[in-house]
Amino acid sequence: MEIFPFPHTAHKEVHSDPGMRKILAIFFMIIFVLYSVTGCSTMDKVPVIVSAPASMSNVLLAISQQYEKLHPQVDIKLNFGSSGALKRQIEKGAAVDVFISAGKLEMDALSKQGRIDSDTIHNFAENELVLIRPAQTANPVRSLQDLNKNEVKRISIGEPNSVPAGRYAFQSLKHLRLWNDLQPKLVFAKDVRQVLTYVETKNVDAGIVYRTDALSSRKVAIVEQLDSASHEKILYCTGIVKNAAHHPEALQFQQYLLSKEAGYILVKNGFLPLRHQRW
Repeated sequence: MEIFPFPHTAHKEVHSDPGMRKILAIFFMIIFVLYSVTGCSTMDKVPVIVSAPASMSNVLLAISQQYEKLHPQVDIKLNFGSSGALKRQIEKGAAVDVFISAGKLEMDALSKQGRIDSDTIHNFAENELVLIRPAQTANPVRSLQDLNKNEVKRISIGEPNSVPAGRYAFQSLKHLRLWNDLQPKLVFAKDVRQVLTYVETKNVDAGIVYRTDALSSRKVAIVEQLDSASHEKILYCTGIVKNAAHHPEALQFQQYLLSKEAGYILVKNGFLPLRHQRW
């Protein structure tokens, strides 16, 4: 804190005026308190950067808010996107402490590159894939097979090469022998939340998203759940980036993410616990 000296003439006036001395003492006390509250408290917070899939935006906001109440010295900074895009950011050296992926593929790739500490990789939740359509519409989509109807013009899924939800959708449509026929109708999205937005705004007739995304919106209706045997198991996993700037704090947040307290929030938002977990 900088201290600005008063002119010599003002100094003489202070000694000759007890009232002025009292006012100045109060003034400096107020400045000190304001500095302590606004300056020091902000400087003391440790930022923990968490890169996570767009499908977890709502639940991670809730978990982070709860965590910060318990750990006021930590500031959780959330960065959302598709797991593939987040993986590329880490590969390019982005400042990230904790990585959360909606697929094992992205996490395993970073681990093999030595960018994720393999000892810190944990699965912590599951999800399901569903077909959705706009809620308020005379939409003809009543099942997956209806996607072949001429009236159905546009169907959205995540980009299979970078969005895990899109990869799972691709696997399911291939399994159902619908992929080749539906390709001309497909609208690829940058992440699963964009698929949800396309359906909400009726820019497409249907979309394939996670159940948790569908449950978060009143503007869409779930048509059908895709058979879990038609695609890889949808596992959310987390790992600590090896060059994390705040490794101890990142590890502590991850431990909370794996806790029962965070698990209750995950279940409340529609995520499924792993079979061995008892939230």
